[in-house]
Amino acid sequence: MRKFFINDKGVEQTTEFAIENWWITDNIAYEHRLATPFYIQAVENSKILILDREDQDQLLEKIPKMERYFRFIYQRAYAVSQMRIKYLYDFTKEEFYEQLCKNQPKFVQRIPQYLIASFLGFSPEYLSEIRKKKRS
Repeated sequence: MRKFFINDKGVEQTTEFAIENWWITDNIAYEHRLATPFYIQAVENSKILILDREDQDQLLEKIPKMERYFRFIYQRAYAVSQMRIKYLYDFTKEEFYEQLCKNQPKFVQRIPQYLIASFLGFSPEYLSEIRKKKRS
């Protein structure tokens, strides 16, 4: 799955991916019951569980141990978000791509390269150049 928005130029900007057994949402919109500027799209065949806020509240009320589960989910999502921001500041675009390849090699092979480029903040053509250099 991927979460993205469409910028003022009409370009889709991927902000997040969710791999197997992950959750994905616009947390601000979800928590505050607001409309979201984001879209969520399956990029592979997927089985999707949708849990709206009211159902989650009922679930947590009936099964309090689920509170811990969702806390873990939010902590993991927050940690991943923090690392992405760090990589944006610390690494060149090439290094960011290399880090993604190192940390998630199977994922990088499965996902279309134009979506990887969108997530990393550059064009598919630029990603092709980086990959070409890497092979040389």
